[in-house]
This record gives sequence, structure tokens and C-alpha cells, in this order.
Amino acid sequence: MWIRAIIMWVLLVAPAAATAAPAAMSAGEFDDYTRGKTFYYGSLGEPYGAEEYLPNRRVIWTFLNGECQNGTWYEEDGLICFVYDKEPDPQCWSFTRSAGGLIARFENDPALTELYEVRRTSDPLICPGPDVGV
Repeated sequence: MWIRAIIMWVLLVAPAAATAAPAAMSAGEFDDYTRGKTFYYGSLGEPYGAEEYLPNRRVIWTFLNGECQNGTWYEEDGLICFVYDKEPDPQCWSFTRSAGGLIARFENDPALTELYEVRRTSDPLICPGPDVGV
């Protein structure tokens, strides 16, 4: 009888568990995965931006235009929220890991943006600014 119960569980529950969305990373998992690295992100097959993750939850973000913004991140209600010098309103994301790397979903408006890790390096961002040489 218990064998039949196990078989039924495997047939009914296991496929649903296998297709369930991966759990969002906690602040600790996110910090362990990102600290000391620079991530380049894409969206819809195009380059989107890059972020360097520094100690003490500090970050540097660029839209790949040469201009960088300093910021910090914190966890709130299971999300990773960023505030930047030029954008003080929190921008909250859920991060999950896939076989290809990080996937970030913008939770302020989930339909708006989903980013994915294109490249990860230990090299710092180069931020010359938009007006260099002018």
C-alpha cells in the first residue's frame, strides 16, 4: 500500500516540483555570488548594462555609456533593492540562478525588465565618463 502511495506522489507531485520556478536568492546568497565581481547583463538579446559588486553592499552601475553611478543594495521583503547617487528611489529586483548565470527580474514592474548574466569577471568597471576628451 505504501509503495502505491509513493508511486502516486512521484507521478503527481514530482513533475510539478521539477517545473517550479527557482527560489529567489537571499541577500547572503546574492552577496556571496556577486561580491568582488563585475557582471554584464543583457535583455532581449541586447547589451543592457554592467554592475560591479563591492564589499559592504556597495555597487557601481553603468548602462555601458561610460558614465557610472555609485550605489548600495539591501534586502527588503526577500528582494534585493538598489539605490544610486543619481537615482535615490529604490529599485527592487528578484535574482535567481540558472545554468547560464543570474536572472534578474525588476519587481517594481515585472513586465518591464528581465536581465540575464552575459559575462562575469573579476575586472573592475572602467568609468571614464561621457565627456572625456571634450
